[in-house]
Amino acid sequence: MTQRATTPADTPADAPHRTVLLRRGEVHSPADPFATAMVVERGHIAWVGSEGAADAFAEAADEVVDLDGALVTPAFTDAHVHTTATGLALTGLDLSDAPTLGRALELVSAYADQRPGDRVLLGHGWDAARWPERRAPRRDELDAATGGRPLYLSRIDVHSAVATTALLDLVPGVRDRDGFEDGGPLTRDAHHAVRDAAFAAVTPAQRTEAQRAALARAASLGIGSVHECGGPTISSPEDFTALLELAATEPGVRVHGYWAEQDAARARELGAVGAAGDLFVDGAIGSHTACLHDPYLDAPHTGTAYLSAADVAAHVAACTEAGLQAGFHAIGDAAVTAVVDGMRAAAEKLGTARIRAARHRVEHAEMMTPETIAAFAELGLTASVQPAFDAYWGGEEGMYAERLGADRARTLNPYAALLRAGVPLAFGSDAPVTPLDPWGTVRAAAFHRTPEHRVSVRAAFTAHTRGGWRALGRDDAGVLVPGAPADYAVWRTDELVVQAPDDRVARWSTDPRSGTPGLPDLTPGRELPECLATVVGGRTVYVRPQE
Repeated sequence: MTQRATTPADTPADAPHRTVLLRRGEVHSPADPFATAMVVERGHIAWVGSEGAADAFAEAADEVVDLDGALVTPAFTDAHVHTTATGLALTGLDLSDAPTLGRALELVSAYADQRPGDRVLLGHGWDAARWPERRAPRRDELDAATGGRPLYLSRIDVHSAVATTALLDLVPGVRDRDGFEDGGPLTRDAHHAVRDAAFAAVTPAQRTEAQRAALARAASLGIGSVHECGGPTISSPEDFTALLELAATEPGVRVHGYWAEQDAARARELGAVGAAGDLFVDGAIGSHTACLHDPYLDAPHTGTAYLSAADVAAHVAACTEAGLQAGFHAIGDAAVTAVVDGMRAAAEKLGTARIRAARHRVEHAEMMTPETIAAFAELGLTASVQPAFDAYWGGEEGMYAERLGADRARTLNPYAALLRAGVPLAFGSDAPVTPLDPWGTVRAAAFHRTPEHRVSVRAAFTAHTRGGWRALGRDDAGVLVPGAPADYAVWRTDELVVQAPDDRVARWSTDPRSGTPGLPDLTPGRELPECLATVVGGRTVYVRPQE
């Protein structure tokens, strides 16, 4: 990929008011499925078309980019991110790749030695289900590894954590809180209290460093927008507003903030686009806190319910009246049922048309039934989902099967059924739960561990680009057509193909008469596309080194 500027050298090359012509590549656009060139003007797409027609724009362009065969696509939108926590995992202690409990303890010890000045040591990502020991680190082991210092280590799903004695001692009364199990991981109120104490020790400088690191990583992966899912039991108002201010004042990835509190006025006051995101109706399957209709296979209970259908109804009605999106975190089938029942109650009060128009959303929505899928379609709910969850924990011998049994596990994350019913999908990572990895996310949906839940690469790609914008109520973005915001990424990749679960569809889609633009071959085992550049609003926010 090479660039030729035709204006004075002192004009910034990424100034959004400039006219840029990109040519000699592959442009993924429904406006022209065979497009090889694109013009960007004043931060928006001005034209998409063929190489021959591009000559007419070359003379007037401030800059000409020779794509040299590279692929241009809309930038990805990650519809569920915890930005500061993601940055802290990138800059701090990440145990997601630790193969054993013993190795995890070694990493904790080394990290403590490297950070002698930290008031509280922070780490993330342990997953005992993947370790041969099949158990969480004990407190005495962590006390020894840290030399008795305060340490907070969240499980990979961030719904439980382990902590040292020194950190527990900073939280008065924590041993009497719901969710405190002496010797076991902390859940529910005990976990929230310890997490609050741990993150209160993060300085503003550490927080800003973490936020910049997360947004820079996102840009390097072709992500142009993220939906920040903050809330009083997740982060803090100061963290949330600092992130929004950082994104507004520094060029980079767009940040759309959701604040998970049952107070529409408070969400609006903080600058949130919705009182939504991780407003918890339940917890997570891995921590045995997702709320189920029937007990876990490996635990004698049905998880934890944080909100009732009546709570959901009241919040949805208040947000709809205030002109804000409402939304909830719901994973277990009982939690999803509570959301549906609450949404229906709000619709009975305000009318289904008003509920649909508000485009309320549900995060995760893993344990769906035909009845709740139909209700999502009826009520216009967006399913903000994370395909990497299935890649990590699905399958006949995965964590889902261990917790729920193979039969129930096979029903999880039914993306094909949701799309067939007309439910809008928005894809995300829930980073740092799973990494920022947009093409990996598309692959996970297209090659779901349960074949009947698979969707085409094209449908998955749309859910991870345009789907995130539609979840915000924007239908004019996330696609490369004239008038759309110039949020795009440039990729080095192999030959473009059309992949669909049904081979007959794939064969027709590759026929020139279908007019279906191709995408990279995401067959497992093949290398994923490499991001060469990311542009947001016409401004370059990432260029791969040496490009």
